[in-house]
Amino acid sequence: MASDLAHAAARGSLFTLGAQAARIALQLLSVVVLARLLTPHDYGLLAIVLVLVGLGEIFRDFGLTSASIQAPTLSRGQRDTLFWINALIGAGLAGLMLLGSWPLGAITGEPEIVGMAQWLSLTFLLNGLATQHRASLMRALRLRPLAVIDVASAAIGLAVAIAVALLGGGSWALVAQQLTAGAVVVVGAVIAGRWLPGRVGRGESVRPMVTLGWNLVAANLIQYAARQVDTVVVGLRFGTSDLGLYNRSYHLVMTPLGQVRSPLQSVALPVLARLQQDRPRSDTYITAAQLALGYCIGVPLALVAGLAGPVVIVMLGEPWGDAAPLLRMFAVAGLLTTLSYVGYWVYLARGLGAQLLRYTLLSAGIKIACIAAGSAFGVEGVAVAFAAHAAIEWPISLVWLARITPYPTRRLYAGAMRILIVAALAASAAWAVSGAVAALGAWAAIGAGAAAGLLAASAALVVPAYRRDAASLLRFGRLMLTRERAADAAERRD
Repeated sequence: MASDLAHAAARGSLFTLGAQAARIALQLLSVVVLARLLTPHDYGLLAIVLVLVGLGEIFRDFGLTSASIQAPTLSRGQRDTLFWINALIGAGLAGLMLLGSWPLGAITGEPEIVGMAQWLSLTFLLNGLATQHRASLMRALRLRPLAVIDVASAAIGLAVAIAVALLGGGSWALVAQQLTAGAVVVVGAVIAGRWLPGRVGRGESVRPMVTLGWNLVAANLIQYAARQVDTVVVGLRFGTSDLGLYNRSYHLVMTPLGQVRSPLQSVALPVLARLQQDRPRSDTYITAAQLALGYCIGVPLALVAGLAGPVVIVMLGEPWGDAAPLLRMFAVAGLLTTLSYVGYWVYLARGLGAQLLRYTLLSAGIKIACIAAGSAFGVEGVAVAFAAHAAIEWPISLVWLARITPYPTRRLYAGAMRILIVAALAASAAWAVSGAVAALGAWAAIGAGAAAGLLAASAALVVPAYRRDAASLLRFGRLMLTRERAADAAERRD
């Protein structure tokens, strides 16, 4: 049983990361192709509408995806009730956006945006219909069909967008892309899930799940607001030029980090939810997850910190050279937040919504205080404050969570310290070597610095603790790439 769950988690990680890599490739292809067929104005119109869609999506899910995955037991009636709640919320948000489309057009002075908002309001309905079907697949750890659905929706949506753009549809190509992708997700999830909702399950309460969902909505809203604090401060105090440097540096690190880190939640959450009553195994999975995230994501981020100067030149160009110290701080912050990311999974897997909300308020307060202090030293001070917030929050988060639920705090501290030591070695070596060969150009600096950083990180293997960590990661890698009979049988049933 334990090996089956480990294999399911490993294979799920492989499918999820593979699907995410394919989606990133499709996103890049979309940018390359559609940017030649559409205008910046078309993208600007879509961006305005998607701000509202993104905010509405926090309410549309209502935390019920995590709630249904986390639930120790979930009856058919409860699942049906959750489906109708999500569907009704989606329909309600669609109606609100439809009514708000005319004021939006008046505020922006763009008549075309009214129709776009009206059609894109359907995304709330489509996503509402798909929510519990996707949650059901995640709960059962059927992650391969989910990966196929995600890639297929992105590919078909892009194909439709290109066709509409070639026919002269302009910004409507982007609308068609969004709606097509949403429709494919609904159809694919229903087919893969192999169930249709019945009537609301009377007598089968979903109140604990709704309560958890509401707390998650509140926490997400606070997180959303806290994420904007530094951007608002930089924009108001230092102007658009510094904001541009700050924004591009932030997205160079945080956007890829989110695209790698967040999808793994679909693997971690159902696994940890199944182990709620088996704390020794749960602790083992939590510490293993931190090591996997820390080494596989943290070391590359450390290299980015050490190579910030040449990375900025290659990615953004010579005129953006002042962004290098900002990029370095964001890479450090990304590493530190990755070390504490498993804690967020534990909150969700154990249904600790109210506790997560309280901790989110604390974290937001710490961030606001750091940004306010750092802003006295310019835009670089804000970036340093951003990293300082992550450094302060990470150790507090472990202690805070251990007060609420059994949690392997000491093992996580020990693992994190090993990761930080390796990251520091890698960053220092990369920085020193890249500086020594800087005269050869940015690409040479990146290549030589990265090689030196990886070599320095590998030197840690002389220490037995690091060899044990490496062996653990290799075992997980083999599980991702091998097929067991039980897994094959399960896949054939899918």
